Amino acid sequence: MEFQQIFTIAGKEFRDRMRNRWVLAVALVFTVFSLAIAYFGGAQQGTVGFRSIEFTIASLVSLVIYLIPLIALLLGFDAVVGERERGSLDLLLALPVTRLEVLLGKYLGLAAALSLSTLGGFGLVALLLAVQGGPAGLEPYVGFMFSSVLLGLAFLSLAVMLSVLARDRARASGLAIALWFFFVLVFDLLMLGLLVIGGGGEAGGAWFPYLLMFNPADVFRILNIFSLDDVRSLYGLASIVPSALAKPWLMGLVMLGWIATPLAVATWRFRP
Repeated sequence: MEFQQIFTIAGKEFRDRMRNRWVLAVALVFTVFSLAIAYFGGAQQGTVGFRSIEFTIASLVSLVIYLIPLIALLLGFDAVVGERERGSLDLLLALPVTRLEVLLGKYLGLAAALSLSTLGGFGLVALLLAVQGGPAGLEPYVGFMFSSVLLGLAFLSLAVMLSVLARDRARASGLAIALWFFFVLVFDLLMLGLLVIGGGGEAGGAWFPYLLMFNPADVFRILNIFSLDDVRSLYGLASIVPSALAKPWLMGLVMLGWIATPLAVATWRFRP
């Protein structure tokens, strides 16, 4: 495996996204929505304006959980199957590059575009919070931005895996939307249903937090809401997830696992 080949393919993928204004469009979407939610997030409590960093993060978590997975899946679902349908994949593989280099190069290029748009979109809110409260208190928000990037990379890995497994773009796009519905909308309903069927109580509460690890969106939620003491108390979440589980480093490792596992499956399936 030659890193020069990987970086060359990654650079081409990144330049393609920059050329079609994809990064700028997504960054603008993140900027507009994040500013609106951060400013009007307390409207239900009768307050308008930027509040504490903790409450700003709590307001933005829902936006990230709904929007970033969808954008990541739509960005990567045709990374491989699209090239295959256009006939350019055979031409690319005819060059002195391996399939692993092609797959990693495509992923890294798409990941760079997604990360740049995410950080750029949330960066303006960080500047406003720094002006309001000083840069010393921005550490939780910086962690929120970094975890948002990890969430996007996890769903991008799932999208690349679907792109390798699917036979055509239509099936890949359908699977990507289905995956978004499952992880963002259906998964938590199923978990609550299982908790109710199991009767709740200590037995149900013991295994429920660990089942949340099977959803990267819930891992992100734990990382940004459950780990903030003030927000945990506000939302009544302290009794659901034990403090021993809601460790930033532990949730970060779980998220890295969600990034690496789909890529490993895609690499195995993309063999000659």
